[in-house]
Amino acid sequence: MINILANDGISNSGVEELKKSGFNIITTNVAQEQLENYINKEDISVILVRSATTVRKELIDKCPGLKIIGRGGVGMDNIDVEYARSKNISVINTPAASSSSVAELVFAHLYSGVRFLHESNRSMPLDGDSNFKKLKKAYAKGVELRGKTLGIIGFGRIGKETAKIAVGAGMNVLAYDKFLSNTTLELEFMGDKSINIDIKISKFDELLKKSDFISLHVPAQKSYVIDKKQFELMKDGVGLINAARGGVVNEVELVNALDSGKVSFAGLDTFENEPKPEIKLLMHPRISLTPHIGAATNEAQDRIGIELAQQIAEILK
Repeated sequence: MINILANDGISNSGVEELKKSGFNIITTNVAQEQLENYINKEDISVILVRSATTVRKELIDKCPGLKIIGRGGVGMDNIDVEYARSKNISVINTPAASSSSVAELVFAHLYSGVRFLHESNRSMPLDGDSNFKKLKKAYAKGVELRGKTLGIIGFGRIGKETAKIAVGAGMNVLAYDKFLSNTTLELEFMGDKSINIDIKISKFDELLKKSDFISLHVPAQKSYVIDKKQFELMKDGVGLINAARGGVVNEVELVNALDSGKVSFAGLDTFENEPKPEIKLLMHPRISLTPHIGAATNEAQDRIGIELAQQIAEILK
């Protein structure tokens, strides 16, 4: 029997799908430093991870029985992908499964920012009964997303899903992507209705200058995508969302831009220092915060589990 370790968990639907194919699935969470010993002792052929567990060269070298490394989600920066493949280990992921979930979280942060929900939810429990009128005045200058421009940096699957919600909310979309010139979005509605919308790819600096809000959808980078120079090009009062990867935005410059008013609010789901984000970010009143939960919906986890199971069955059968 082939043993599969889902070290960061897997949905019930994924477990059922794997069992259906005759695999033995283990959902024990093994500490990083004990992985090598566990994989060899339990004869694990497949390890499935999310973002918590890393699979580096050292682990790959010490676990000759590994046949597949699977990442439930998109980014594979916690896996030495090329090295694993050079050792004839299949490396798989599920790039499409969580796109809608991340896009919806982007809009949760956007709506939270323009209507001060993140601040209001901190203040109301403390002062809602004694300072209701004061709070009402403090949060009275909300703005609508309709009619505003959303700049999307990185126009892959998640960028496109984000654009679809933006179009549905009545926003203008500017997109930047190194690998595209222009593209067509298919907006699907209930009752099998759909319409196509052409999106022209903008120049990077033009997007920074013209966007009211900016959302990042790029993989992990060696250097910042948004640094001091990029903040300077943006409109005064811009809103910035990063639900992509920590390290694509210079967080020191972000705090400076928030303090100066250049950026009116930020929404962060990912951080340079995970799992210990900087205290200045955590305490900042103008940042809407989530602990890297972009793909963490029941629906996405079901899709991820089933998709991984199908890929594993295809490789091993």
